[in-house]
Amino acid sequence: MRRELLLVFVAAVALYLPTTRYGFVQDDRAIIASNPGAHSIGAALAAFNDPYWPRESNAGLYRPVTILSYAVDWTVAGGRAGWLHFMNAVWHGLATVLLVAVLARWLPALAAAAAGLLFAWHPVHVEAVANLVGRAELLVAVGILGAVLAARRRWWIVAVGCAALAMFSKEHGVIAGVVILLDKWLQPADDPPYPAGFWIALGIVTLGYLAAWFAIGWAGENDAAAVFYGRSTLGRLAVALPAVLRACVVLFWPVSLSSDYGPRVIPAYGGLSFAAVVGLLVAVTVPVILIRCRRRAPAVSFAAGVAALSCLPTANLFFASGVVLAERNLYLAAALPAAIVGAGFAWLELRQRLRPAIAALALLALGCGARSLIRMPAWSDNRAQVLTLLVEHPESYRGHASAAAVLAGRGDTAGARHQYHLADSLFAGDPYLDASHAIFLLGIGDTAAAAPLVARIRRRSVGVADRTGLRARFLLQLQRGDRSGAMAVRDTARLRFPGDETWYHNYLQ
Repeated sequence: MRRELLLVFVAAVALYLPTTRYGFVQDDRAIIASNPGAHSIGAALAAFNDPYWPRESNAGLYRPVTILSYAVDWTVAGGRAGWLHFMNAVWHGLATVLLVAVLARWLPALAAAAAGLLFAWHPVHVEAVANLVGRAELLVAVGILGAVLAARRRWWIVAVGCAALAMFSKEHGVIAGVVILLDKWLQPADDPPYPAGFWIALGIVTLGYLAAWFAIGWAGENDAAAVFYGRSTLGRLAVALPAVLRACVVLFWPVSLSSDYGPRVIPAYGGLSFAAVVGLLVAVTVPVILIRCRRRAPAVSFAAGVAALSCLPTANLFFASGVVLAERNLYLAAALPAAIVGAGFAWLELRQRLRPAIAALALLALGCGARSLIRMPAWSDNRAQVLTLLVEHPESYRGHASAAAVLAGRGDTAGARHQYHLADSLFAGDPYLDASHAIFLLGIGDTAAAAPLVARIRRRSVGVADRTGLRARFLLQLQRGDRSGAMAVRDTARLRFPGDETWYHNYLQ
């Protein structure tokens, strides 16, 4: 299959070559550009006991291999963003090749390549590949698929190493062992069993990763999207199930894409809704596909299992995660539509209808490629990202909050006020937004407007938002002339966020 593998690799990389002109966008700045641990290999190795996000943010997570990959690129290219973007395209190409190699056990060569081509050009991948912090998704995919292939070939050490690569790149890499088990379940009954020593080694690595994650990356209640604050289990599902439906739509009809799927891009329902019912049906259907297709279409069964497992950690079905939905988290899930296309191609090929199969694939692939190219500039820089979000999804409160911060930084007080007001009118349940809004108002001397926001923060502030909320409370006390109250807030902040001491000291001089 060398020719087919080369084809899909070149297709995957070539599509994203325009991103080599892009810079650091949004989270890229905090995770890469401003992170000393990502600027040299030695610093990255020394930071293996540090969380993914800067410690002072209290946002947690643990992805040391991802940071190490940035450090290698930074060392090679001297911090040029273009090289990091090129390497994202290369990792995407490698993940595509590995997927084709995995599916080739059940599909003919051309059909497996057809699945790989659709996966390579699927529009949902734009965020993961064009945005540098999406590197974590690419590394996880390479690790999991590589582990599956290595286990098939009885390369036990390589398989365990690939699984470790996946886990230490991002949290959902912990499913690597389950995916290997799924692949083994799909093999013929006469396939020799994997030795117990392999499973034991895989279990030890998994437990070791979980121990490291809870010791270093655990952020407690910090790691939950604002829409889930104060919600019961049913309230959480009222938001999570419509998000499952939206994920299905994005995977199979990727026309309307977004960098934000918070309220009201996905409505924050308070109870049972039609979207929740359909989302529940989708969640039930995927395992059914996995089981029913085991013998008839094992490639589809495998892809369904990988899609379900990779989405589960952030699906909010069993616990609240930090996002309602993110396209980058659907990277491996795109294997499901790709495998369905591959199975359809194989069905036509078997009936000697190769030309119609190639024609249909060409139309589908070109449509996906064109949609990806159109979507790509949205991640070229911060300005493009915010403007695209505002134009395509004016209902996104995060879009207006980002615009308010930009306008405030440019000194456009009236514009910033207006955008903050729009953001608050769209969703008034984000304490981080309240804190940012209050700090802006206090910066222009509007204490009367800031006070209700600070009061609202104190009633519901949790997790990551506490840092900004404490700053807002501190500034309000200072402007009211209550220096002792400000000092009390400062003392609280010093205990919880030691890295902020200089910030408070500058105001107390």
